[in-house]
Amino acid sequence: MVNDRPRNEESPEEGGNARFLVAICLVAALGGFLFGYDTAVISGAIEFIERYLDRDATAKGWASASTLLGCAAGAAFAGLLSDALGRKKVLVLAAVCFLVSAVGAALPETLAALVGFRIIGGLGIGAASMTSPLYIAEVAPARIRGRMVALNQLAIVAGMLIVYFVNYAIAHHAAGAAAPEAAEAWNIQTGWRWMFASGALPAVLLLACLFFVPESPRWLTAAGREDRALRVLARINGPARAGAQMREIEAALAREGGSLAELLEPGMKLVLAVGIALAVLQQVTGINVFLYYAPEIFKNLVEGTKDDAALLQTVVVGVVNIVFTVIAIGTVDRLGRRPLMMAGAAGMGASLAALGLAAYLGRTETWVLVFILGYIASFALSVGPVTWVILAEIFPTKIRGRAMAIATVCLWLANYAVSQTFPMMDKNERLIAVFNHAFPFWVYGLFCIVLILVVRFAVPETKGRSLEQICLLYTSPSPRDS
Repeated sequence: MVNDRPRNEESPEEGGNARFLVAICLVAALGGFLFGYDTAVISGAIEFIERYLDRDATAKGWASASTLLGCAAGAAFAGLLSDALGRKKVLVLAAVCFLVSAVGAALPETLAALVGFRIIGGLGIGAASMTSPLYIAEVAPARIRGRMVALNQLAIVAGMLIVYFVNYAIAHHAAGAAAPEAAEAWNIQTGWRWMFASGALPAVLLLACLFFVPESPRWLTAAGREDRALRVLARINGPARAGAQMREIEAALAREGGSLAELLEPGMKLVLAVGIALAVLQQVTGINVFLYYAPEIFKNLVEGTKDDAALLQTVVVGVVNIVFTVIAIGTVDRLGRRPLMMAGAAGMGASLAALGLAAYLGRTETWVLVFILGYIASFALSVGPVTWVILAEIFPTKIRGRAMAIATVCLWLANYAVSQTFPMMDKNERLIAVFNHAFPFWVYGLFCIVLILVVRFAVPETKGRSLEQICLLYTSPSPRDS
């Protein structure tokens, strides 16, 4: 364990350009916004698509979860490309994928065509999901890196919240402009298409803004472009701090081999295992079930909920998500990563246990919504943003893109497994007979306990340390920083 206290980095305000730093982080976070928008748009469209295509629960799960296979592939290729070509170019490719998917998914007449365009969108989501936080972590000073990376999670949940409003507005517009039967028919035939097409606007915005941001200074240094890297660092942190930071980056790069085989060395095996474990556990604790299937969960658990009311309740979920993510941004660099992760996982587990009990007992009162909101609040305060912060911090610079890609691929595969299996578990007649819709919630709750144990015994505290210092934490005998 490294025992010396982390050095405090000079804030941008003291010598650099804080506005420039915030601006480039916000542009990178637009990738997170589209990540959230593109993943959550399915929550409003899926039931109308199911009725339009007249398919069973397995096909419905495939329509939702197929995107996630694209996400896994996108993350894998983005890891290789971001180390070879740079972080910025990968974000440009992600924006193109978002645009093609938004337009294409609005047009198809068959499940196969819809799935094809959603997989293209998944390539963009997967690329953005790892590259946006990675880029932000590499440009932000250590003392505010947590909140800057957490901005990406805020952008993700903002994208989700806005698309919930968009989905609701589209569905409710039809309901208010025609008789109920005609409105439902319009949503089944056309409404879901507008939901997908609405993603084209933020995709174009990201593509345009990326032309005004610099490449990551750490990637530039690793690529032998030290002069450009130093200029970027000086603009962010000021000339005095930039020189010292440049020397620290160069010293760290000199220790790194640049090969993924480095992750199989004794000290680095642990960092890879921790990254994969955190990535998988973020998903198998069930978050995307609530984000993708929220309207249906409301209709199953809250008696008398109709289509547009379920979409409106999903908007409430989005508001809670964004409010508690803002709180996380304000606390992650003050309280640290470990306390937030363990407290949040405990809150998620308790909420899932209560939600499962309500489902098991057949309680369908409106107050069941409190358990769902408690789960969302706990996730948004901790596991949602902090997992991405940790993943963006812990890997060596030369292989950070590829190593983070491995963890992110595992994250998306876990997301796919959860999204594909939830409808199958929730509509399984045997499980319903025994557990009455409680079974999936209790399974996800057990994984919350596993997450607490992993953080408690295998994750060091990284707040306030430079990326180069963090890499040294895992080379000591005990990974847990007291």
